[in-house]
Amino acid sequence: MDKLHLKKALIEACRKIKNDTEINLRTAVKEAEQSANEYGQPKDRYDSYREQLSKRRDMLALQLIKVQEELTVLDRIDLSRLCEKAGFGAVVHTGIQKVFISTGIGKVKAGDGSEYFAISPAVPFAKAVQGKKAGDTAEFNGKIISILDVF
Repeated sequence: MDKLHLKKALIEACRKIKNDTEINLRTAVKEAEQSANEYGQPKDRYDSYREQLSKRRDMLALQLIKVQEELTVLDRIDLSRLCEKAGFGAVVHTGIQKVFISTGIGKVKAGDGSEYFAISPAVPFAKAVQGKKAGDTAEFNGKIISILDVF
């Protein structure tokens, strides 16, 4: 699999994970809303159960907004070119691991079955390799990391 197709496959895998999460959260928000409506009006002014149901719905709604923002972040990655330096949208191979600097998802399987870690540009590892090219080294957690490839 060539590098551009691998990058596209990684984005599609990330998008699928986030879309599945979005569907699950939408369902959970609807269920929380329905539970609150079925419970009815507060029984008295100290009715904490109704408040608990509302807080759950609000928490799920915030998580849904965050997932939608992460999908927007994935849309900003330019799939028409390969990256020369490590940074947002780049795939970085090191001697230790393979990472996709995009949004914090965790372990993702690419189209060829290989595993990558989708990480946020704000995490320490992404900051350590920021601006590095293939053949450069970076220091992370007191260890020197060789950057084998960036695309």
